[in-house]
Amino acid sequence: MKVLVLGAGQLARMMSLAGAPLNISISAYDVNSDAIVHPLTQQQLGTGLTKAIADADVVTAEFEHIPLPVLALCQASGKFFPGETAIKAGGDRRLEKQLLDSAGVRSAAYHIVNNEADFKQAIQQLGLPLVFKSALAGYDGKGQWRLKQPEQAAALWQDIAAFLATDQQQAIVAEQFIPFQRELSLIGARNAKGQLQVYPVTENHHVNGVLSVSLAVAGNESLQQQAQQMFSAVANQLNYVGVLAIEFFEVDGQLLVNEIAPRVHNSGHWTQQGADVCQFEQHLRAVCGLPLGSTALVRPSLMVNILGEDTVPQPILALPGLHLHWYGKTKRAGRKMGHINVSAADTAQLKQRFLQLIALLPESAFPELTQMAQRLN
Repeated sequence: MKVLVLGAGQLARMMSLAGAPLNISISAYDVNSDAIVHPLTQQQLGTGLTKAIADADVVTAEFEHIPLPVLALCQASGKFFPGETAIKAGGDRRLEKQLLDSAGVRSAAYHIVNNEADFKQAIQQLGLPLVFKSALAGYDGKGQWRLKQPEQAAALWQDIAAFLATDQQQAIVAEQFIPFQRELSLIGARNAKGQLQVYPVTENHHVNGVLSVSLAVAGNESLQQQAQQMFSAVANQLNYVGVLAIEFFEVDGQLLVNEIAPRVHNSGHWTQQGADVCQFEQHLRAVCGLPLGSTALVRPSLMVNILGEDTVPQPILALPGLHLHWYGKTKRAGRKMGHINVSAADTAQLKQRFLQLIALLPESAFPELTQMAQRLN
């Protein structure tokens, strides 16, 4: 079976690695260059989206910010999963909020801001503190502003107004600031028959708005049930096919949806070593009409992102339960270059191995890891 992935980054790369044992061939479409490339070697295989769609059995995506003409062409083929509606919702916070409302899923109270009057109304209606997020093209903490004090409002509006002036399609979603205890996520899959499989709830730690560590351990039954109910509501509302990620805030034992990602997700990379069927294979199974696989946690696992570094100390490879995954990228500050997965027989052993890893990694390149290690008791 042939699958065309919109996007030629690390997620397409890992789909290709996961698909090979199932005889699923992956090609990737670079939306910026119109080139069809091999996701592992980046060798150019051709150009032109129309022919690539015709040659593929299934079309899917590794990211949300896809030009609308590309989405429309893929949707018209009848081969595109999870589909245009889901991808648009993942790439536009306005549509995302509408989706969550329609699905009856809790999220932060919000107000759409298109002009100064909307800005003032958001402050009056929602109160302070507020978080303002760009409706389009916001990711990894980019395109966000915080308003804590009334006297900061005028200056903040000038920044937002200048941002809005750069793109007539852009808008701002103002949200109540959520004083959360933890950031969590749930990765799951739904197939065309409506069958669902979800992985364990994952705890995430961010540094400067970018995911640093994801931790998957057993024992969050109450949160797992809440997250599964919300996942089911959103996936069914979209008639979703594929892997879907939902990010949550935990507030006093209750979950609020932060955002959705209609694709395989950074916080699910631990599934490569912590589950029988990883999220990349699971996505391919769903979109290709194959049976969904087990999502059970086989062993406690965690993932550490490698950001802006193209080397790591070689001694880490001697650590038991450690797997290193590079993305084949050129080094750039802050860029996601790879990740490290660590697994163990139980939580105590996972903490021990994580601390051994932390001791070998330079703190300047891997800050705040000990904060997550302290979560392992």
